[in-house]
Amino acid sequence: MDSRVLIVDDEADIRELLLLTLQRMGHDADAAETCREAYRFLAENSYALCLTDMRLPDGDGLQVLNHISEKYAHVPVAVITAYGSAENAVAALKAGAFDYIAKPIALKQLRDVIKAALKLPEASALSKKSASSPGPGGDGPQLLGNSPAIARAREMIEKLARSQAPVYITGESGSGKEVAARSIHSRSARREALFVGVNCGAIPENLMESEFFGYRKGAFTGADADRQGFFQAAQGGTLFLDEVADLPLPMQVKLLRVIQEKRVRKVGDTNEEPVDVRIISATHQNLAELVETGRFRQDLYYRLNVIELKMPALRQVPEDIPLIASAILRRLAQENGQPVPELSPEALTGLKQYEFPGNVRELENVLERAMALSSGQVIAKQDLYLTEVADVEFTEAGAARPTSAGELPLQDYLDRVEREAIMQALEKTRYNKTAAAKLLGITFRALRYRLERLGID
Repeated sequence: MDSRVLIVDDEADIRELLLLTLQRMGHDADAAETCREAYRFLAENSYALCLTDMRLPDGDGLQVLNHISEKYAHVPVAVITAYGSAENAVAALKAGAFDYIAKPIALKQLRDVIKAALKLPEASALSKKSASSPGPGGDGPQLLGNSPAIARAREMIEKLARSQAPVYITGESGSGKEVAARSIHSRSARREALFVGVNCGAIPENLMESEFFGYRKGAFTGADADRQGFFQAAQGGTLFLDEVADLPLPMQVKLLRVIQEKRVRKVGDTNEEPVDVRIISATHQNLAELVETGRFRQDLYYRLNVIELKMPALRQVPEDIPLIASAILRRLAQENGQPVPELSPEALTGLKQYEFPGNVRELENVLERAMALSSGQVIAKQDLYLTEVADVEFTEAGAARPTSAGELPLQDYLDRVEREAIMQALEKTRYNKTAAAKLLGITFRALRYRLERLGID
């Protein structure tokens, strides 16, 4: 890819600074003072990056950004904004800017932005790969499905991968929010660094600061060595904050400061160290409602929710269920060392008609048990136990609860069904595990795994 850069700024000293920096980095550059001159350069040359000021004599940086997005979509644009003009920066990121640089320009930040932008893979290559391989086996994690909703999400992911903007992913539990986050990372300029996923609801409040920011030796009892936090581990890469709504308010304040300052201080340390991470957050809760009730800071919400990506629920894309189910069955069969089973037409119809309040995660759970309970290589509708599963009501948070008829929660009910089937097979075979596995139509290894998981001795 050509490494020529286009500079658009009406201030001579800024143009000179940018030209000198690019030359020292080994890149050629052209400089324009106006939108019109920039458009002429774009028509005559090929560029790998555009650096544009927000204020120009005959327009603004957003006009340049929109012009490039329409006619030269492969060229990333970094916008230069005045100090403290956060609104302009957010507007540029939402319009599709790769990143922004605040005045007065810090040379390190400038060089970092240029390096990151020039690492971006070709947008056309990614689009072709995504279109030709919507299933497993693409570059990084893939969203399965060909429905319009999944196609829109996949298209949005491709755009977000060519930006440094914070992303907020919404969707029900099990709808693929982490898959989307990993997909954005694997297609971005940060793909060679780590993707660090954090479940904010799984960390005890008294350990949050040390887990996120790290600690120095001797900072507290048991701190016998220096340790990095999530931010340091994700340096140069992506930090995925899953269930970010579960962060307590004191931690929200500290997280906001780190995002603003791009610096962290380890517990027990007096010095701060710079960090360069992209934040992607997700939750199944409504953050806007939590802001209104005072349970989530408004300023942090605006920092995280620069660009929103909505993931569809599985019941909204029933036409994609056969493809997703097939991929899950292939993976489960490979893990258990057994042939890949097929779904009968009636089973497929049942899956497409079921609501799936637990989304893809629930579909995987249903299919895993069906593989254990089916007697052959074809999974019948009755092996799915969808009628019994449908009797379970779900709360707004996605947690199962007993119905008025006295049914168990989904996980407990399915565990009970699987345990009964295994115990019956063991009794019929006089507790010969090899024969029981054969009777159940699964491998000995798969049976052993289920015995351990269900606590059957």
